[in-house]
Amino acid sequence: MKKLILAAFALTTAASVFAQGTIWINNRSTAGTSHIWGPSSITPSLSLQGQALTGDTPAGTIDYVSAGMSLLQGANYRVMLLGAVGANAPEASLIPQTITTGMRTGTGAGFISQLTTTLFAIPLDAPVATMQLVAWDNSSGLYPTWNQALLDAWQGGLVAAGKSLPVNVLAIGGEYNTPPQVTWSSFNIYFIPEPGSFALLGLGAAAMLIFRRRK
Repeated sequence: MKKLILAAFALTTAASVFAQGTIWINNRSTAGTSHIWGPSSITPSLSLQGQALTGDTPAGTIDYVSAGMSLLQGANYRVMLLGAVGANAPEASLIPQTITTGMRTGTGAGFISQLTTTLFAIPLDAPVATMQLVAWDNSSGLYPTWNQALLDAWQGGLVAAGKSLPVNVLAIGGEYNTPPQVTWSSFNIYFIPEPGSFALLGLGAAAMLIFRRRK
């Protein structure tokens, strides 16, 4: 009997050590409304972050529509949470958190398919954590995780991806706190030009400068 009690205590202790916090992933809630936008049809490498002039709560100053962007929709676009314990953690230190979700369609375009997710390396009831949303195009089905999209595709100019502004999230869900609702910033996904494209742009700018000087 004594051995059973000790074993139960050991299991409970282990579970509490490895238990992780929870958060509600959604960009349309009482905490605020934001949207995720597609690449610009005018400048595919344009990256915007922040609240839109219309449709967001609170409203911001960025005109995504005039920039040639439309709202993301459908499960081919994946969204994931990055995070780390503590306030104002460096963006480079944020790590992927468990599962991905998709985008809603129709009148729900621009909104995440909401879910409550268990976090990774962020404990139950943590007082504060730094969080960020990332989104990418997985219509090919080749990049189901953020690491694959980031390293294999986005940085190589193969797919569009983007990030929200990082935000401090208070009172992570756990034994005492309910999963918090977060006010995310709107953002768009975009293409990173290949290194060769940057070189061509540089040559073009240099040629224009020389032409102007000759005139």
